Amino acid sequence: MDGIYFPGIGIFMDKVPEYFNVFGFKLTIYAIAITLGFVLALLIASKEARRTGQDDENYLDFFLVLVIPAILGARIYYILFNLGRFIQPGKSIGQTIMDMINIRNGGLAVYGGLIAGVTAAFFFTKKKKIYLPLFGDTIAMGVLIGQILGRWGNFFNREAYGAYTSGPLRMAIPINHFSIMTQSYLQENNILTEEMLQNKEMVKGVACFTVHPTFLYEMVWNIMLLLLIFFYRKKKKFDGELAMMYVAGYGLGRFFIEALRTDSLMIGPLKVSQVVAVLCVIVAMAVIIKNRLDIKNGKTPKINFAGEGGKKPEDDSQNNVDNKIEDKQKDSQEDNQKDNQDSNLEKDSEGDSESDLESDPEEKESAE
Repeated sequence: MDGIYFPGIGIFMDKVPEYFNVFGFKLTIYAIAITLGFVLALLIASKEARRTGQDDENYLDFFLVLVIPAILGARIYYILFNLGRFIQPGKSIGQTIMDMINIRNGGLAVYGGLIAGVTAAFFFTKKKKIYLPLFGDTIAMGVLIGQILGRWGNFFNREAYGAYTSGPLRMAIPINHFSIMTQSYLQENNILTEEMLQNKEMVKGVACFTVHPTFLYEMVWNIMLLLLIFFYRKKKKFDGELAMMYVAGYGLGRFFIEALRTDSLMIGPLKVSQVVAVLCVIVAMAVIIKNRLDIKNGKTPKINFAGEGGKKPEDDSQNNVDNKIEDKQKDSQEDNQKDNQDSNLEKDSEGDSESDLESDPEEKESAE
């Protein structure tokens, strides 16, 4: 019962493992995907840093610092909006804590990781004296790569799927893949809905529930957003624009995709991720529009690379060139002045010699 199927498009995977046993230790594919995402994000950010003339060592330092805060943020966010899963009557404190710590089976919220990442980036860039908007531009593509791989981890975990559908892209998951206890939990939390159970589909002789593969929708959306940022990055109008494009673009896609999911974290009647997504889109678009208008009106955008001393790196380079030209001009002027002085001295010397010649006959006559 370990298969995952896409009967509408003729894809049948009979064996999709959730983990591998390595020396007796259960290593989940979800954990492998998250780790690989971190590594690729670092490599892409480092390459982008070198392309833009930055010190890529700063990004290595940041990603080493980021690992723990990002995981903690993603986990704490998930726990806060899903307390019922962890705090249950009759459950010991020790077991509750162990369940909260255990992330090998999922339970990491993207927005929690992003909030922790932005917070870590703020303090890191402040300490290193790096301009935060440029820093955000540099890591934007890497973050998307990490999210794309993270969604593949959801696929292997059979999680982050959507509501029932009979559409051509439906994903069929065998009901008996889950233990009785897990099925009970999924039903109690309305993740495995009555509609899913009432519309079971037999796939290769196995009873399955069919759902929207929302992890796949988000992965495809993130790939398109990644390509947009990649091809636009050399044409950006101000530093921080790529980061804001990521925030707005991801928020827009997440808002609609989240509407299809049945496992959403809730705050009252609202889905937390949709609320956060709307805020992200509004703030990011406001920043982009404001800076674009400032540029159009000949003003310096409020978000722009300022570095130390309020200058862009390219401005520093240009200033260095200008300073060298000024130095050469000064040297040339000084040489000209020196040549003029030497010339005047020579003229004075010649004048003195002529005077001496003229005065000599008089002295001779006087002697006679």
